[in-house]
Amino acid sequence: MNEKGRGGAPDENLIRAALGGDDEAFRELMERYRNRAFNVALGIIGDPDDALDVVQDAFVKAYYNLKDFRFGANFYTWFYRLLVNQAIDRWRKKSKSPTVALDEKWLTEEVSQPESVIYPRTPEELAQNRQLSEAISCAIAALPEHHRAVIILREVEGLAYEEIAGVLQCSVGTVMSRLHYARAKLKEVLKGYREG
Repeated sequence: MNEKGRGGAPDENLIRAALGGDDEAFRELMERYRNRAFNVALGIIGDPDDALDVVQDAFVKAYYNLKDFRFGANFYTWFYRLLVNQAIDRWRKKSKSPTVALDEKWLTEEVSQPESVIYPRTPEELAQNRQLSEAISCAIAALPEHHRAVIILREVEGLAYEEIAGVLQCSVGTVMSRLHYARAKLKEVLKGYREG
C-alpha cells in the first residue's frame, strides 16, 4: 500500500523529501497515518491518553530512523512495526489490564449476533451491548500481547496477513495461528456471555 496525498505524492516521494530536510513532507506522512495509528495503539493499550503518547513516540522514532527505511518496502508496514512495538512496550510498563474500544462490526463475521445487539432499540438492548462490549474488552485485554496485536491489526485495521507478518516480523503462518487462538478465546468469552 503506497498511499498518495500532497498532490498525489506516493509515500516514497514524501520520504525522500523528508530525508532531504522537508519537514512538511514528514507531516504529510503523519497526517496520512495518524488516525489509523491511534486506533491500533488504543486497541493494544486501551487508554486514549497513552495511545496518543504511543503514536507521538512512534512518529518521533520514525522521523529519527527514516534514514533506515529501505526504499521498495512499504512505509505503512515499516511504521506500524514501530508503532506496535511502542504500544506493547507501553502496555508492559503499565502492567494493568487495558480497556479496548472496538467497533463491534467485525464480530458479526465470526459470531452470528441478533440485529438488536448491533442496533439497540431499547434501554435493555443498550445495556446488553455495553455488557458485551465490556466482555470483549476484558477478553482482548486478557490475551497475550502478540495475540492482542494480531486481532487488532486484522479485525480493526483490516490488514492482510502478509502486512501483519511484516509489522510483527513473523511468518504468515504465525499470524494465522495467533489470530485463530485469539478468535477462539474471544468466542469462548462470548459463548459464556450469551449463555449467562
